[in-house]
Amino acid sequence: MTEGQTAPRLPAVYNLIALETVGSTMAEARLLADQGEDAAPDGTLIWAREQTEGRGRRGNTWDSPKGNFYSSLIVRPDVQASRAAELSFVTGCAVFDTVGEVCDPGFECRLKWPNDILLNDAKIGGLLLETKAEAGQPVEYVIIGLGVNLKSHPKDTPFPATDFVDQGQMIPDTVFLEAYARHFMEWAAKWVEDGFEPIRQQWKWRAEGIGKDITVRLNDKTLEGVFEDIAEDGALLLNQDGNIRKIAAGEVYFAPAKEG
Repeated sequence: MTEGQTAPRLPAVYNLIALETVGSTMAEARLLADQGEDAAPDGTLIWAREQTEGRGRRGNTWDSPKGNFYSSLIVRPDVQASRAAELSFVTGCAVFDTVGEVCDPGFECRLKWPNDILLNDAKIGGLLLETKAEAGQPVEYVIIGLGVNLKSHPKDTPFPATDFVDQGQMIPDTVFLEAYARHFMEWAAKWVEDGFEPIRQQWKWRAEGIGKDITVRLNDKTLEGVFEDIAEDGALLLNQDGNIRKIAAGEVYFAPAKEG
């Protein structure tokens, strides 16, 4: 924190590391997490006001100027690696509730499978998960990256983007951080106590596109169909003329995908 700034007030379960500038909160979190639980206990939260080497899913660059929100949270759940992806849905629900708390009434937040946050039909944020685990063993750690456009957003993106200021909302980053930390703690507790199914149902209620025609871009092909449901493991179920296809990862568009 710089002089004159008030440190965020987070629940005691968090170990906050606040940085003005960092290459990537994900890279910083990974360096700490790999040093073991003493260096990075469960709940270690890296928060930076600027990233110089931010990245999103599939290695895409994440534009990270000052003024937006960037964090990476290290958690060490006692689950198998196959369940780590469930934390994306836990986090999505937490961010949905965070937006509902910090925004004025009338702003529609929706969750876009698998890891995007929408506000009024445009992308305002995204999640990124990294997991370290040995085969057949519980995870060593999961890092949950979150980027949210508070004051600016990239232009000319394949899916429309926005930011809170563009939507008429001035959200201080400390306010967003405090709300997010509280809501994540609440949703993570539900996940630990009740398992993934209640989380899955709550995520679906907050989701965009279920029951609608969608386009899904995979690495080697593009598919079209109806967004049927979310499977018990979080995969997308695509209905193609009555045939249900299970998709573990892809980019979803609610209109024909842009060329180029």
